[in-house]
Parts: sequence; C-alpha cells; structure tokens
Amino acid sequence: MSKMPVLFVGHGSPMNAVEDNEFTRNWANLGTELPRPKAILSVSAHWYTAGTRICDALHPTQIYDMYGFPKELYELKYPVKGSPELAHTTKGLLTREVQIDNSWGIDHGSWSVLCRMFPEADIPVYQLSIDKSAAAATHYRIGQELSSLREQGVLILGSGNVVHNLSRVNWELEGGYPWAEEFDAYIKNAILGQHYDDVVQYERAGKSSEIAFYTPEHYYPLLYAIGATDADDKVSVYNDSCVLGSLSMTSYLFS
Repeated sequence: MSKMPVLFVGHGSPMNAVEDNEFTRNWANLGTELPRPKAILSVSAHWYTAGTRICDALHPTQIYDMYGFPKELYELKYPVKGSPELAHTTKGLLTREVQIDNSWGIDHGSWSVLCRMFPEADIPVYQLSIDKSAAAATHYRIGQELSSLREQGVLILGSGNVVHNLSRVNWELEGGYPWAEEFDAYIKNAILGQHYDDVVQYERAGKSSEIAFYTPEHYYPLLYAIGATDADDKVSVYNDSCVLGSLSMTSYLFS
C-alpha cells in the first residue's frame, strides 16, 4: 500500500457544507484526486479537551456544534462509520496518555469538509482531540508519532484555520486585513521552505501572531499535519486566501 498524504484544511464557516464556492469546489476536486484512504484520522479544532482523547465508536455521533445557522445545515447527514481497530492502533502509537472518549463523535470541523471531499460517507472517520493544556511543540510531536499511520492507509486530516479571530470578522470585507495576510504568508513561506520550527514557534512572525488568533485551537491542527510529514513530501497549497478580514482558508496537502 502506498503512503497516504497528509492534509490540513482551513475549514472556515460551517456553511461550506451546503454552499457552492471556490473552496468547496476545491475540496470536491481533492476528493477525486487523492488515493482512496482505508480510513481518515481527523484532528479538528472543535474537539478541544482536557488531555488527549480518541473516539473508538463504530458509529460515531454526528455533532452539530454550531449555533444560529440555517435549518438545512442541521439536517445534513454524514453517516460515516468509525474505525475502532485503527483508533486503538493510533492510541498505541502515542507516548502520552490517551483516553477513549465516545461522548463526542464527528464534529463540523470534520464533516463540513469531508461531506464535500467524500460525499458517499463510505470511508471510516475517527477523531483525535486537541489537548488544550499542551504546548505547541507537543502537538507537533504527536503528529510525528502519528506519521506511520500513513503507511497503513490512513489519511491524516488537520481541520482548523491558520488565522481565526472571530472577534475581528468584517462581513463587508472580501479578503483579509493586512495583519491576517501577513501571518498567513509567514506560515505559508515557512511550510514551503520546510522550516517547521517557525510554524511551531509561530510567535516569531511578530505582531501579526498576536492577533491571528486569541485561542490556538484552530491553529494547532496544522501542527499535527506538519508533524506527520516526511522530508520528501511535496507540498501543494489550496484555497490560498483570507476572507472576512480575519479568517484564513489556506490549506496544505503533503504527499
């Protein structure tokens, strides 16, 4: 079996699950271009927990963890199976304590993207949580420990946003504020140059890093993705843009 790619997706608004736009079209195209995974391990910004947790349910719950959106979004079904066996394999790869936790399931950070990439919902999906108390370097190291899953047919998906500052969203602005564009470009250049230490220590970006996000849960999935890469992976950039002033949709495929 050939080694699966690693993907980081800037997921943006949950409405991308039901809207047709350049971002969702690119996700759909990616789904047709990627080798078919045996399963998908998703690290979503929206499962932010005390300690590291993993879901090993055969039928994970679809979580509608967003509020105030149109009815059609809450009616969207993405009935994927989980992968108990791979969840336990994954747990065994990690050197830190990992708690089995099926109180969550598949949240919109996962299904809003995957329903566009793999609309048949016929590829098992299981989630690994983000430990809110762990340092950035720890999340990167967890990604490194997960990398061997790629040789077992697992697509590792990090779902978040490089820039995610909802307090500064501007509905009238099509692109990004200068500081958002600056931070997004800094991270992109670091990734393209494989200077992953600069991605982990994102504060090196300077002033823009202070307002790119106030809490890091949407940024950390990127660290899992780059941690799982190999030196010979080719990097492709997708959806390379900021929107609404303070959100980055920029996404990365490592293959």
